[in-house]
Amino acid sequence: MTPLNMKLPITLATLSCLGLTGLPAAAQQPELENILVTATRIEQEGAALPLSWSAVDNDALQLTGHVHITETMQRVPGAWISRGNGQESLPSLRSPVFTGAGSCGAFFMAADSISLRAPGFCNINQLFDANTEQAARIEVIKGPATALYGSNALHGVINVLSARPGGANDISVEAGPYDYYRGKLAYSVEGDDHALSLRFNGTTDGGYKDDSGYDQQKLTLRHDYQGDVWQITSVLDYANLNQETAGFIQGFKSYEDAQLKDSNPNPEAYRDAWSLRAYSRATRTLGTDHTLVLTPYLRDNDMAFLMHFFPWQPLEENGHSSLGLQAALHSEFGDWTWVNGLDIDYTDGWLKETQDEPFSPNQPVGVHYDYQVDALNTALFSQGTWRRGALELSAGLRLDYADYDYDNRTGDGSACEPGASACRFFRPADRDDSFTNLSVNAGASYAFSESHLGYLRLASGFRAPQAAELYRLQSGQQVADLDSEELQNIELGLRGRLGSRLAYDASVYHMDKDEVIFQDANRQNISGASTSHQGLELSLDYRLNDNWYVNGAASLARHRYTSRSNLLGSSGDIKGNDVDTAPRRFGSARLGWEPGADTVAELEWVYLGSHYLDADNEHKYDGHSLLNLRVSSQFSRQWRGTLRLINLLDEDYAERADYAFGNYRYFVGQPLGAYVEIGYTFN
Repeated sequence: MTPLNMKLPITLATLSCLGLTGLPAAAQQPELENILVTATRIEQEGAALPLSWSAVDNDALQLTGHVHITETMQRVPGAWISRGNGQESLPSLRSPVFTGAGSCGAFFMAADSISLRAPGFCNINQLFDANTEQAARIEVIKGPATALYGSNALHGVINVLSARPGGANDISVEAGPYDYYRGKLAYSVEGDDHALSLRFNGTTDGGYKDDSGYDQQKLTLRHDYQGDVWQITSVLDYANLNQETAGFIQGFKSYEDAQLKDSNPNPEAYRDAWSLRAYSRATRTLGTDHTLVLTPYLRDNDMAFLMHFFPWQPLEENGHSSLGLQAALHSEFGDWTWVNGLDIDYTDGWLKETQDEPFSPNQPVGVHYDYQVDALNTALFSQGTWRRGALELSAGLRLDYADYDYDNRTGDGSACEPGASACRFFRPADRDDSFTNLSVNAGASYAFSESHLGYLRLASGFRAPQAAELYRLQSGQQVADLDSEELQNIELGLRGRLGSRLAYDASVYHMDKDEVIFQDANRQNISGASTSHQGLELSLDYRLNDNWYVNGAASLARHRYTSRSNLLGSSGDIKGNDVDTAPRRFGSARLGWEPGADTVAELEWVYLGSHYLDADNEHKYDGHSLLNLRVSSQFSRQWRGTLRLINLLDEDYAERADYAFGNYRYFVGQPLGAYVEIGYTFN
């Protein structure tokens, strides 16, 4: 064994430290490698990569059994998914929680390395489109990604990987509080050169809040073909959500008020969304040194929701259809590995906003926006790695071009009648906008021994303006003259193990972001603000003995405004202030017990630190600590059961805190709840 390979005799401690699992060592095979897919879209040894990454595997996903993706992402240092109501969420990854039309553009959310939504048409809640409940694993890259990812891979990548066909066929049913029920099915058939799997889950939730709840269905159909020349993986992903949404409750610490915390000020609110994605990934070797990978794909989605967070409550309807191709040639030349490729994505997107009830002359009844955008995104990329002995060097380059052809399908100009004093909505005339961006990255890692590796990484990232930022204008703004946001990142990392029991993964980073797009005091979309982001991320896994383990993930970070920006709702004098909704400290820890090979119990502590709710840093949420308990046992070869106790101490807390329109607003966390799941394995 050499330091070069870093194929440490990896116990669960090492895997969990690197974010690969949440289960004890006895539940794992003894010699698993650190396999990462997201960096280059194919499997590769990940331990030596000069890159900060984490993953949650299928065993941890099954034990967590998340009702909402935030429950799983708590295992990843630097990641916090702030839950709204139902299946809604606001993600952060080495970042604050962003809000606004283009806030989702800070993250690349993907399924099998294909973006869940098209570039320029992201949605902040888009993780509910992915079948995370039945994934093989979820991989996370923190900070700007490799050259294989372009616009939106700014603060990081969350990639949901589908499970290969095979394994035991399985069915399970689950019940929880407030009329929560979920069923799951996993079924596979295999032949000599092909295998097919179907994974389906359906959920109905009556909702903790009054007049709330949702029904959701997800399906993943996967076919793997192993031919003499081509190996082809084809996946069809479908998701549907019908949600009765509960709005914010208002008032300082109203989440502690027994009369308010389960109330719903917006019983009329709803969200209906469906999505479909399909792809075939075809792989073949060319000679002995090259592998060609071609991935044509399509995506389609549609969503309608009542914007209950505005007093005039308009209805937004949006959707888009896309065709795309990912093409890459992977090459090996002695100490070199090299991937070169081309990405193409063509999207037809649309958005319509209407208001049914009168509110004021500045928020009139009728059509506020109605537009269609044809978008073409193309990119060339190259990422190379040189490895010799204990040293690995890597570098990458990506050139990205985005073109938007915008067609206004309603009247140009103001949406209000003549004489309105300050009309809220303005529709720009037809136009064409394009953006060209270049991103680079370089890194080095060095294995000091078979047990310890350090790395240094420099990387830049970008995101082009989103369509909603360019064409959904307000207060008389006729043109949004926006630049792409740019981010520069430097980080140092150290990963490895101490002895056979303790594994660790630590990284420190500094990021500067320029041309930040924001809405100013005149409600106009402009760019030019700047922010800085510094932090420390740490994961530890300690094996106490054969039956007990401890693991945890922690983030210490500071996210600040570094320019005087006249943000909407701020005094303008915010330079040096914390960015709102950016806790400096958060994380989680787990104590696990294995009384036998077929049973595991895990007590989890989740901590979210205090943070400001406005750019002036005048209003704050105090933070919270929660305890969760999960117990899973295999009763026999065919039967298993899981008990999950969430919010064990019945704490009053807010899943999300906000300050807007002169008042504190909260999405309330659920009280103590018990979820029971029974599963059956069949041939």
